[in-house]
Amino acid sequence: MKLLVITSVFPNNKQPALGIFVRERMFKVARHCEIKVVAPVPWFPFAGCLKKNYRPRVDYMEIQDSIEVYHPRFFSIPYFFKFIDGLFFFLSSIVTILKLKKNFKFDIIDSHFVYPDGFGAVLIGKLFHKPVTITLRGTIKKLLRYPLIRFQIRYALKKAAKVFAVCNDLKNVAASLGIHDGKIEVVPNGIDIEKFRPVNKLEARKELGLPADKKIMISVGGLVKRKGFHEVIALLPEIKKTFPDLVYLIVGGGSVEGNYEPVLRKTVERLHLEKDVLFAGHQPHNKIYKWLSASDIFCLATGNEGWANVFLEASACGLPVVTTNVGGNEEVVSSEDYGLLFDINNKKEMTAAILKALGKNWDKDKIISYARSNTWDNRSSQLLNQFKEIIHSDKLCLSEKVLIQ
Repeated sequence: MKLLVITSVFPNNKQPALGIFVRERMFKVARHCEIKVVAPVPWFPFAGCLKKNYRPRVDYMEIQDSIEVYHPRFFSIPYFFKFIDGLFFFLSSIVTILKLKKNFKFDIIDSHFVYPDGFGAVLIGKLFHKPVTITLRGTIKKLLRYPLIRFQIRYALKKAAKVFAVCNDLKNVAASLGIHDGKIEVVPNGIDIEKFRPVNKLEARKELGLPADKKIMISVGGLVKRKGFHEVIALLPEIKKTFPDLVYLIVGGGSVEGNYEPVLRKTVERLHLEKDVLFAGHQPHNKIYKWLSASDIFCLATGNEGWANVFLEASACGLPVVTTNVGGNEEVVSSEDYGLLFDINNKKEMTAAILKALGKNWDKDKIISYARSNTWDNRSSQLLNQFKEIIHSDKLCLSEKVLIQ
């Protein structure tokens, strides 16, 4: 079986943290079949004038873990005319895929994120007469607000051979667009238990230069408004009345969604929390386990998620997760044995959840065991079975067409 993966959200030499969850998922699948990745990057000739380091120039081809990853550029006007991104995503990929197809006769196209990726992939599938799968993630809810994009999303989902949703919440979104329930398969994200594992807390703190004698609450993610770091910072003065030795550790930096760090730092200064909030910046993905192991609880006041991998990563290091009850969060944090959920619009509830988590004696072994039951190996087996069924069905359809002719 040969699989062509198409997505605009994939790590590259300039953005190593971009879409790591897509790479983790599909590179585990690649252990059992042959894959190549086409990951178009948005391009606009005057983007450099708009923002420093905006849309950095990415190498056309990279080898990642012995797998070829291609980055053709697709025309995309920043902030405006996003409804044409899908068309240009499709057009920009054709030449690259034509070249690939000479030596890589792929059986199926697997796309990630519904727009522009899924829509472009469906058009590519029609051109090359190959079945297409689309994996839904949290961005679909925001995109559905725009009528022209909503139309393209609905078209793509109807034409796809299979729709994968990373959580039931997103499956319901697809169903609301008229997609038949039997066409949608929930395949959550997973965890690499070799990469994310607990290590001694004091040793991790010493290595990372963190205080040994304080409570540490950690958040990991892109520093964008949606992730809600500012919401947590705003509550620290109240929380520190009960836990005066608390340190809030923020791991992450700007992303393709923007960079909210300047605002966060100003909020810290305004509240005189300079000694209580630590900004660790971007950290290599394979080192995050040390920062998690050095902490006591994980907290993320996110406003929108599909299936947030970072929750399982924190759990795999023994941390309880405190987060909002949005999207698929309640499917990841499925029991109060693993963490606590709160309403993002209820500050008292949010404060109470953090205080309870900080004061509770958690069963870390139980949390770790839960995380380890959600491995990428389990997910890849589910995906491989689906891919095989789709390819078999597609071959049957082709045979029937030949017989009819």
